Amino acid sequence: MTNSSPSEQEGMIAIATGTRADWGLLSPLATELCRRGHKVGVMATNMHLRADCGHTVDEIVRDGFIPVAEIPADGTPAQIAAAATAGFAAAFGRLHPCAVVILGDRFEMLGVATAALLCGVPIIHIAGGTVSEGAFDDSIRHSISKMANLHLTETERCRNRLIAMGEQPAQVITTGAIGVENVLKTPLMTRAELETSLDWHITGRLIVATLHAATLSPVSPWQQMKEFLTGLETVMQRYEDIQILLTYPNNDVDPEPQIALLEEFVSRHGDRVCLVPSLGRVRYMSALHLASAVAGNSSSGLVEVPSVGIPTLDVGIRQAGREHGPSVWHCGPTAAEVAEGLEYVLSERMQAIAARCENPYACPHTASLMADAIEKFDFRPYPVKKFYEIENQ
Repeated sequence: MTNSSPSEQEGMIAIATGTRADWGLLSPLATELCRRGHKVGVMATNMHLRADCGHTVDEIVRDGFIPVAEIPADGTPAQIAAAATAGFAAAFGRLHPCAVVILGDRFEMLGVATAALLCGVPIIHIAGGTVSEGAFDDSIRHSISKMANLHLTETERCRNRLIAMGEQPAQVITTGAIGVENVLKTPLMTRAELETSLDWHITGRLIVATLHAATLSPVSPWQQMKEFLTGLETVMQRYEDIQILLTYPNNDVDPEPQIALLEEFVSRHGDRVCLVPSLGRVRYMSALHLASAVAGNSSSGLVEVPSVGIPTLDVGIRQAGREHGPSVWHCGPTAAEVAEGLEYVLSERMQAIAARCENPYACPHTASLMADAIEKFDFRPYPVKKFYEIENQ
């Protein structure tokens, strides 16, 4: 599979990506659009280009897409958003895409959306209308929605929120969450292949864990991580068969202090803990199918993991307000609350609930539905946006 070169970009659909997480979700859509004969240009920025974050632009290339633009963006979130605005504006001026796909709520994507708006590039926004009250992502997501021209939402509740925000109903399409399709369709590694890739043996009950900074919490990200790891450690002391697979936090704040805590945690627990900067889509999905539970505060625990049939412990306020099914259990951010929550999600009761629950984000053929909506939409430079007025009842 290949995507178009910079000299062949007329009619190109650009796909903006800044992290391992959003590319894992966007890759199936990029593949589906290519399969239908569309020119697709991946534009990579932020964490993808950082060696200390796993240089995950390599995953994009392994998936068969050579980025048409690599836009460095480093520093604080504000500096990264500013760099993304300038860098993507220049790239849009050079490549002239007919539209750009933006997923979610990251601060670099706010820069991408701003550049697209000012350059007259129509925006296709995935996962608008979602709520995550514990991070500034919430405000960013809603801001991108107001700049977007076509909305592909994960649930009907999300769709209704966007219509309430004044978006035209005909331009808000519920497609389900593409991450769920990943869970169901991604070819998995065998246990032996995963162990070889990680250089680590899985011999007990596996917990896959990731904790990002809850940016609106009064507690520092370092303290959040310390409490989380202490809670994990408490459960490991109670049960000798527990193993933890940890991944790095994202760069909503400087991740180095949290990474130092993670590395020290690994040094204390030897073969019972494995730490990797990024698992990537295939390793992550493969690990989920071997795991007993997921713990932390990634949106994946609420959106994709329920379709694997294992429970999620959602820690702290980062995902507060986000829809979820009964396989997700919330706990507070203290070590004691994390330990208690882990005990519950590992219980027979919660394992049984997770094994049979329905996922509210599941919808058949999500990537195909997204591609259908994109193909039907009339993208024009500087498209007119009219505010949809809900009549008084």
